[in-house]
Amino acid sequence: MTIVEATLGSALAESSTPVLETERLVLRAPRIEDMAWIAELADNRKVAEMTANIPHPYGMADAASFVANLPSGRDCATFAIFLKNDGTNPIGPPIPVGMCGFVRRDEAAPEIGYWLGEPYWDKGIATEAVRALIDYAFGELGLEALVAAARVVNPASRRVVEKCGFQWTGAGLTRVRALSASVPVDRFRLERRLWASLRAWGASAHPVRHDTGRRH
Repeated sequence: MTIVEATLGSALAESSTPVLETERLVLRAPRIEDMAWIAELADNRKVAEMTANIPHPYGMADAASFVANLPSGRDCATFAIFLKNDGTNPIGPPIPVGMCGFVRRDEAAPEIGYWLGEPYWDKGIATEAVRALIDYAFGELGLEALVAAARVVNPASRRVVEKCGFQWTGAGLTRVRALSASVPVDRFRLERRLWASLRAWGASAHPVRHDTGRRH
């Protein structure tokens, strides 16, 4: 993987992905300059073992491959998540905290995924980001349904999808790259019809779209 390949992948994603803003967060397409913080936050076994595709250990080459190979198409999107400030430096630049997105795999509906660096767990950030992601998928792209999965040993992830309106549909197995094994997961689904009835989520539920030329 070369820097040129990563740059091309980053540019393509940014050209087709809007910037979303919520009360506390900014979501935008990953860029080549994000590689260092992606590698730093993702290089954590506790993060990797709760995702399907993050290897461990995770280095700059992995980050470059990720940025260069972002999925493209109407039914997929990838967003880097930034916290506007942490309360200690309100005029400082946004703080990178993780990733979220959705992509169609073998499911009839695209599957959402998300991860945060460990310092940003238990702050409601994942829920706020996923709600923005859902609003974009249903409200702007017009998707009819989304699916999600959470490891049975990860109740925090399950709470995120449940707070966002996802309904449990059953159990299954998912391959976890960091473990080189398949693990039990709970599976969830959210229909656009149900999302439309849950629009009273509050301020964090309605992301504001900005021109993709805006820089952070």
